[in-house]
Amino acid sequence: MIKVKVKVEEVSTTIEVEKGKTILELLLAISKPLAQKAIIAEIVSSGNSQTQLDRTQLVSLVDLSHVIDSDSEIRIITSEDERALDTLNHSCAHIMACAIKKIYPDAKFAIGPSIRNGFYYDFDIDEKTISQEDLPVIEEEMKGIIEKDYKFERQEVTKAEAKEIFRNNPFKLELIDEIESPKVSIYTTGNFVDLCSGPHIPSTGKVGAFKLLSIAGAYWRGDERNKMLTRIYGASFFSEEDLQLYLERAEKAKNSDHRKIGKDLELFSFHDEAPGFPFFHPRGIILRNIIIDYWRKEHQKEGYLEIQTPVILSNELWKTSGHWDNYKDNMYFVNIEEKDYAIKPMNCPGAILVYKSSQHSYRELPLKYAELGLVHRHEKSGVLHGLFRVRSFTQDDAHIFCMESQLKDEITKIIDLVDRMYRVFGFHDYHVELSTRPLKRIGTDKMWDKAENALEEVVKAKDINYVINKGEGAFYGPKIDFHITDCFGRTWQCATIQLDFAMPEKFDIEYMGEDNAKHRPVMLHRVVLGSIERFIGILIEHYSGNLPPWLAPVQAVVLPISEKFGDYSRRVFDTLRANNFRVEFDNRVESLNKKIRDAELKKIPYMIVIGKREEETRTITIRRKVGEDMREIELDKFLSILKDVVENKKSTS
Repeated sequence: MIKVKVKVEEVSTTIEVEKGKTILELLLAISKPLAQKAIIAEIVSSGNSQTQLDRTQLVSLVDLSHVIDSDSEIRIITSEDERALDTLNHSCAHIMACAIKKIYPDAKFAIGPSIRNGFYYDFDIDEKTISQEDLPVIEEEMKGIIEKDYKFERQEVTKAEAKEIFRNNPFKLELIDEIESPKVSIYTTGNFVDLCSGPHIPSTGKVGAFKLLSIAGAYWRGDERNKMLTRIYGASFFSEEDLQLYLERAEKAKNSDHRKIGKDLELFSFHDEAPGFPFFHPRGIILRNIIIDYWRKEHQKEGYLEIQTPVILSNELWKTSGHWDNYKDNMYFVNIEEKDYAIKPMNCPGAILVYKSSQHSYRELPLKYAELGLVHRHEKSGVLHGLFRVRSFTQDDAHIFCMESQLKDEITKIIDLVDRMYRVFGFHDYHVELSTRPLKRIGTDKMWDKAENALEEVVKAKDINYVINKGEGAFYGPKIDFHITDCFGRTWQCATIQLDFAMPEKFDIEYMGEDNAKHRPVMLHRVVLGSIERFIGILIEHYSGNLPPWLAPVQAVVLPISEKFGDYSRRVFDTLRANNFRVEFDNRVESLNKKIRDAELKKIPYMIVIGKREEETRTITIRRKVGEDMREIELDKFLSILKDVVENKKSTS
């Protein structure tokens, strides 16, 4: 007999069962309703070690068909958990592939992962073109598969057996060759068999609602030298209500596309002469500088020292840092006077060189270097997407060099800074993920043990709900990622805190301790906004271009009803500008309605209307936004209101 602790949310039960029982059988023995609610499970084998880190290493997400053969702790994941939706989408990708295989028997399937807000599957059909009009046919076939409630059956086979199963599929054969384990897992759903590590929902009937959204072309493995495949995107949910909410939000988000708004408001543009490299226009630079000015003030409060490091650095530096082995496919290179250099994809080696340029004492630590560093990364043309995916961007980076004893305090301060800044920008909801050591990494296991434990202890001490992303850390250290939620319910990973014991050792950096001996500092890599460009795109979509007055490139526009009120209108304009507000003066010979409509299209927060009454009473009339009533107010009072809104960074007045 073995002991199994089963936990659902905050309720746990410990039972004794025979070896060889599946999780589903175990749940049915406890409660049939619980078994029906369960989607997947998170299992923690007890092992011999009781340290926090070792337990974390043994955590894995598994199917409910997983067999329990030792003392274990199992956390049941129901549809309320975000990971359950991720699993549902992954499973729905298999269901779509199953349907496509039935309709197009010669289809060869590549990969079909879940993604943010849905799933996709890439496949190849020789001499056959699938269009948007074909999606309803595939949907009907999927509905039949869901109604039949096929099980997702997992099986482990040898690599040789897998190659025989997928002998006619070059994509799967390539993937099998890259798997290090002697065995691989496959999943069978109806008549469809796929190479997959799982986990999956228990059966197809768990899909409450789904929708196929679009069709596109995608190169195999994102490489334009490879074959172009067909990609179909979709989204699935546990209920029809959730699907309808998603579709409504998606439609609203489509109308808030930052690429269109950015062009309409003359913030930025893209050109064929520099694909993936944004051009910021005067108004875009105003918005960018407002964000950067606020960022600088907050970092000065926290004791950061700003630095700037070169964009081009020697290849030897990137080999020392580990980026060469782990990141060179995403880097740009240049030869200068017969020496090889790289355009930096990250800022950390430059910050280390600044640290190494002088000796440091423990009295200086923590030493916090902040850098708005321009980095370049080679992104495939097929994944470029406005400001969200570019080839050059500015990271609001910082690198903190500290003693190991200072780590937890510094991580806590970063978390507080992230929280404070997000709230100012209007993002009050976010979730946290803790990513642990990847297979490809630098540093010793002891370094990773200390780093992972330190991050986990801080998020627990801060009472932050978090999930563990096993194996998704940076190659030099584990990390905490912050995912903000916008007004459409979409999540965006922006801030990150990465804890690094490895790079200080690679670069042999030191400080003099209180004992007059040399010691190795620890390094924290962190960003708050992530990428200035991407964050601007997120802000534009979150507010549908109607930025709060403190962020708006133009805060107010003065609209005289006719030319004869121009003198007073000009004085109002000059007063606003003298008080450092960003204001425009629209004295065109156009109707007031036309001027108001143009200001609304430019998404200017305040429209100031000047006519006969305003001139006589020395007042102004304010229109705040589309559809709002106008209100008359004294100019001094409006100045006071606007000053309060801007200085306190309020979203409205």
